[in-house]
Amino acid sequence: MHSSPESPLWSHRRESWTAQAEDARDYADIDYARVIHSASFRRLQGKTQILNLGDSDFYRTRLTHSLEVAQIAGGLARQLAKDVPEHSAAPLLPDRSLIHAIGCTHDFGHPPFGHGGEVALNYCMRDAGGFEGNGQTLRILARLESFSQSAGANLSRRMMLGVLKYPVAFSAVANPDLRPALLSGPSTLRLIDASASKPPKCYLDSEADVVEWICQPLSDADRALFQSHTPQPGKHGKALHKSLDCSIMDVADDIAYGVHDLEDAIALDLITRDSFARAVADHCPSFLDAMKAKYPGESANDVFGHMLEGLFGGEGTRKRFIGRLVHHFITAVDFVEMPEFAEPLLRWRVAMRGPQRAFLSVLQQLVVREVITSPAVQHLEFKGQTMVVAVFEAMQADPARLLPREVLARYDAAGGAPRVICDYVAAMTDTALLKNYERLFSPRMGSVFDRI
Repeated sequence: MHSSPESPLWSHRRESWTAQAEDARDYADIDYARVIHSASFRRLQGKTQILNLGDSDFYRTRLTHSLEVAQIAGGLARQLAKDVPEHSAAPLLPDRSLIHAIGCTHDFGHPPFGHGGEVALNYCMRDAGGFEGNGQTLRILARLESFSQSAGANLSRRMMLGVLKYPVAFSAVANPDLRPALLSGPSTLRLIDASASKPPKCYLDSEADVVEWICQPLSDADRALFQSHTPQPGKHGKALHKSLDCSIMDVADDIAYGVHDLEDAIALDLITRDSFARAVADHCPSFLDAMKAKYPGESANDVFGHMLEGLFGGEGTRKRFIGRLVHHFITAVDFVEMPEFAEPLLRWRVAMRGPQRAFLSVLQQLVVREVITSPAVQHLEFKGQTMVVAVFEAMQADPARLLPREVLARYDAAGGAPRVICDYVAAMTDTALLKNYERLFSPRMGSVFDRI
């Protein structure tokens, strides 16, 4: 079986739905509207991108990050359409509504407190199918949003294919030697072994029927190849393939992560001028050459120094150079052919050219090294992880007493499945999780009028 991207199969929804005759929107416009109006999209404003920075209106949350990914992804699609309009893959490019919708949803499944929360929930679900943020995104869109009776947001098949970042099941890629566990060292504290409890990149087995539906238009050979994976010694298995739309979103996510998270880190003085200069000195010739060619009168002979001055000299020049970095990466993307696939949406992907990709990878590694893995951030992630486990285990221990009524009804209807509690905790914002923890464990009495 094989279908072209123009095939109505790709615009199908799992639950039958017919647009009203007077509605001018196409299927992608409907998808985008449902994403923007979803509860999950709104919750992203309460989930931080790097760490909980308080109430500042400047630093990025998961919501502003997702909007940036959507905007960059749209820019990538437009850039390819402009640069190589005659390319055989150009007609396959997603329209703006579709790629914006995919960009806006890519972080829906991330729990409170980022990757610390993800590790915590995977530990909590160690005997019940595990937890992984990308898998939860698919679950939210397919099951938990409320735009349909039983198909979640009931989005189009192509949209769901674009969201399916890792088309392999948890059970297929989980390394049995990496079983979530507690650290054996401490004598009085129960601490999660983060390396053993880190989940594989996957979809959750509970959504196997959804993935089966997404892959329905594919031939048996394409489907088997698309869902193939490779083992990695000492790690979980790794998915090998993704769709064209997903690859565009993935590159956009890398750009937003490497450039815009860098911008926040510089503004917060988490990355210094010297550490930045040391990290990128040997990896940015493509950018320096581009700056020299485009702005020959700006920097005399010291283009590198001019870049440092621009990024670290103040908010006005920093924003200009952040914009130049984004432009540099967006204009360095090409189509890549995977000739083993018959389906055009799998046969073609996008990838960044070598020199720019190497520079972006250095920026991403710098953010990880200087910010994500810094003790200042890890203290908060550790604390968040501990609170996530505490709230989950309390609610699991006495659900009839502690779960909100509507969640308890879903829990009972699911036969007491821990997945329902996991869905509830994963959906919480950082603040909601903190408030639940305080209500359950803080000596302060609290009030019956506090909202749960």
